[in-house]
Amino acid sequence: MTDELLVEVADGVGRLTLNRPRALNALTAAMIAGIHAALDAWRDDPAVERVELTGAGERGLCAGADVRALRDAVLAEEPWLGFLADEYAMNAAIVSFGKPYVAHQRGFTMGGGLGVSAHGTRRIAYPDSVFAMPETIIGFIPDVGVMWYLAHAPGQLGTHLALTGASINGTDAVLVGLADEVAGEAPASELEGDRAWIDACYAGDDAAAIVARLEAHEHPRARAAAADLRQRCPLAVCVALEALRRVRSMGSVERVLAQDLVLGRHLLGRPDFAEGVRAQLVDKDRTPRWQHARIEDVGRAEVLACFEA
Repeated sequence: MTDELLVEVADGVGRLTLNRPRALNALTAAMIAGIHAALDAWRDDPAVERVELTGAGERGLCAGADVRALRDAVLAEEPWLGFLADEYAMNAAIVSFGKPYVAHQRGFTMGGGLGVSAHGTRRIAYPDSVFAMPETIIGFIPDVGVMWYLAHAPGQLGTHLALTGASINGTDAVLVGLADEVAGEAPASELEGDRAWIDACYAGDDAAAIVARLEAHEHPRARAAAADLRQRCPLAVCVALEALRRVRSMGSVERVLAQDLVLGRHLLGRPDFAEGVRAQLVDKDRTPRWQHARIEDVGRAEVLACFEA
């Protein structure tokens, strides 16, 4: 076990505490392995009646996987696909755990932080919770099985969140299926007032057409969403849209995770991922140089190639 993950059992509760507060509890390979091992040990243990997941520190449950370390492995040509395979296997273990799994989604709960919480049986948001799947800004797609919830969100709300990586509060996390309740005073919904333009603009399977509708819409937040999409990796936006539409015909989170692994194998080894992480987390200049200049430049064949097993 690692000090980055605290594991204990007391009074029938198996407690998992993500313990990297200075790094917003970003998931490392050791943390992923530790969570999976604990769940395997507790699955048939009568001393454990339920699991409680929390994050150390005041800032959040988990801001995602340690993508800087993953980028370093990719650039060093070290084996890296196993990190994703292990993370998704751990996510699947949460889905199939069979006992109550309570996740406290305080503060920042993003990316891999949703992977360790959204698949639980009780997901508790808080007034300070901030949810997002921001992967398209680093040349990747929303993964860890979260596309399952986004694909089944009301109208086109999930499409908006998947493509733009927009942040939402606890009330809206309940609305789109990423949380079950808000403990304490629930903030006002920010998405409900945007339903009309979101549903109008994000329909269909053509990312370029979606951006065009957003840019032409009279609502300023629609045009702001278009400007946001223009900053994100064009290939990642197109692949994310295709992936989200395919999830609608899938019957389980496990199938979504299998698709995530196929997409991860294709996307993380491309220059866009290393460049996106560089721009956002390494140099922090926020000026990524993507392989495609615009969403309109991404060919359909390139998108479909990413789904080849």
